[in-house]
Amino acid sequence: MDAPPLHPDVAALAPLLGTWVGEGRGEYPTIETFDYREEITFGHAGKPFLAYTQRTRATDDGRSLHAESGYLRVPAPGRIELVLAHPTGVTEIDEGSLAEIDGVIAIDVASSTIGLTTTAKIVTVIERSFRVDGDVLAYTVRMSAVGQPLQHHLGATLHRR
Repeated sequence: MDAPPLHPDVAALAPLLGTWVGEGRGEYPTIETFDYREEITFGHAGKPFLAYTQRTRATDDGRSLHAESGYLRVPAPGRIELVLAHPTGVTEIDEGSLAEIDGVIAIDVASSTIGLTTTAKIVTVIERSFRVDGDVLAYTVRMSAVGQPLQHHLGATLHRR
């Protein structure tokens, strides 16, 4: 069965579609620095959103590190929303800008709402920046959590599979 056509509201996100794999590094004052392998998939069902799934594993022994899933929406030209659920009891609603500059897709979002279960670590701010240049997706994540100020937490470069 053929996939439905991409909804026009998310046409600007077409360069994200597919599966991306690569490596990154995480750091934060409360943890040891770590390297990871990652797979991100962006898909669609013909509706006005893209589905997003992410999985990471440690490069040293392959153990599972993190996962998240959610959706991207484009509510207006130049605007983007990212809604995510983490298995650690955190939900994240990010809002920000979407631009295409010299063929590079630039997405910059910041949390407008973070939900926490009673057992989740305290996360107060998350900011994400994505750049898609052809078959290369690079991103950074900044975070304020567990009493620490907003600062770099993750960075990775992935390649379209």
